[in-house]
Amino acid sequence: MVVKGQMINERYQIIRLIGEGGMANVYLAHDIILDRMVAVKILRGDLADDEKFVRRFQREAIAASSLTHPNIVGMYDVGEDNGDYFIVMEYIDGKTLKSLIKKRGALTLPEVMDIMLQLLDGVKCAHDSYIIHRDIKPQNVLILDDGTVKITDFGIATALNNNELTQTNSVMGSVHYLPPEQANGKNSTVKSDIYSLGILMYELLTGKLPFKGDNAVEIAIKQMREEIPSVCLFNPEIPQSIENVILKACAKNPKNRYDSVAEMQEDLKTALNPERKNEARYVYKYDEQDLEDTKEFIKETREELNKNIHQEDEMSDDMKDNKDGKQRGLNVTLLLVMVVFGLIALFIIGAIIIYPKLSEVPDIKIPDVANLTRDEAVKKLEKLGLHVYDSDTLKNSDDIEEGLVIGTKPSKSNVVKKGNYVTLVISSGASGYVIQDYTGKNYLDIEKELKEQNIYVLIEKKDISDIDDKENLDPNEIIGQSVEPDTKLEELDKIVLYIPDIITKYPDFVLEKWTEDRVREFCDENGIILEVEYKETNDYVKGTVISQNRTADTKVVSGVTLKITVAKEETTTTTTTTKTTTTTTTTAKVDNDTEE
Repeated sequence: MVVKGQMINERYQIIRLIGEGGMANVYLAHDIILDRMVAVKILRGDLADDEKFVRRFQREAIAASSLTHPNIVGMYDVGEDNGDYFIVMEYIDGKTLKSLIKKRGALTLPEVMDIMLQLLDGVKCAHDSYIIHRDIKPQNVLILDDGTVKITDFGIATALNNNELTQTNSVMGSVHYLPPEQANGKNSTVKSDIYSLGILMYELLTGKLPFKGDNAVEIAIKQMREEIPSVCLFNPEIPQSIENVILKACAKNPKNRYDSVAEMQEDLKTALNPERKNEARYVYKYDEQDLEDTKEFIKETREELNKNIHQEDEMSDDMKDNKDGKQRGLNVTLLLVMVVFGLIALFIIGAIIIYPKLSEVPDIKIPDVANLTRDEAVKKLEKLGLHVYDSDTLKNSDDIEEGLVIGTKPSKSNVVKKGNYVTLVISSGASGYVIQDYTGKNYLDIEKELKEQNIYVLIEKKDISDIDDKENLDPNEIIGQSVEPDTKLEELDKIVLYIPDIITKYPDFVLEKWTEDRVREFCDENGIILEVEYKETNDYVKGTVISQNRTADTKVVSGVTLKITVAKEETTTTTTTTKTTTTTTTTAKVDNDTEE
């Protein structure tokens, strides 16, 4: 068991656990040689006992450590320490893309374009180095506060998904992003990563996964058989050229996909160009229901049969004397082969013609639900076999009473497949926007929401001296607003959102008679590196601070060094100096593959 303070490889001092997964645990650690924070991933469970896996894990991780790119989490070190197999990675103080999707739902098109172009650039770098990720999903993508995207687990996914490691029938990675060929047991290629990138792009644009099921097998079957839902139907403002990128990336048949990540990247860069505004929906060149394996089986069987018949025609006269006695057996064999061919032919006909007809999902014309209550509209839509998203869109209307339904997205008369989801558009009354209680929410999200309604937003910092729970305040958390909830604002009206004015300053440790232990706690809370010197004196109480190198009332900055001198009783021994290091406690990526 790895514990706080433990040294890994006599270099990485464990600070705390920051993530747990089925494959490994991730720890925040301090690299005492290069004096930097790192993330240490340590293998757990039976994987660490599998010698073949460990060798491949180390080899693939070392290969991936050669990747240097601003959109790929750097891998610094790979090794083993007392039976603990570990890799050391760049520590990223950010959140996963999955957590962002859970919090925000569908992202805006400019945000998706920025994220995807960064991802494609990182994956392109890996593919150029002959490294396939094989486990691209939002849980393996970190996003920093400045919008920088970082892909993690390169090399780890490569090792885990190698053929030799999947013979236990355990699927490594999330089935929601698994390409059909991988779900079908075939080898992965660069086109497998392209498929996963397409699914991820769909999720960014819609906030939803395209294929869901009660279990992994059901989802895998949908990945192999069902067409990916339309993002344009989900949001009509998304241009067809953007949907075409997803359609091409998520083709079931790899022949219909982009040949490279670079090709997908170039296509996405031009997707919003004016000349592509009225682009037609992408049509697959090759059959998506690929029956090549079945055809090859029939071909091989027929060739084997022809070979046997030809050999029989060339038998010598002596062998022909025995032919009559064996003719009945051969006739029975031929009859059985013909029956097998007949069954195969029926299966192919059923797969191509009959079964798709039987399993075809009926079309539904979206009805007019204007002026209905939400409950009435939901009942009307569900009666036709449609589903309604829980979150509605609010819109001003001078004609529809507040609280009643204006319409749907997609709008009435559009034809969709049975079982599709629609969004209700609810009237918020006459022109104006109803202000909610934004206390406790992130001001960046609310500011964006209000600006979309053409409301003038001011952000002001507010003193928090009268707030009891200061320690748990988020710097971006709204603690007050100038407009009361349920007030309706018109365009260009103003609202002030108040956020906490959190400024930590150095106390006067000497005047306030701080002890060494209290200073250590202060440093732990604020991410300060502490250096302590002990001085023999009888002028101060033992254990109290007698000097500090940071002036009282100056602003605290995380990561700096604070030097203090602590009183020690006078003795005849020589004064000694010791240094201890206290490290930053921040949040980091949690390696958790659990899906919604």
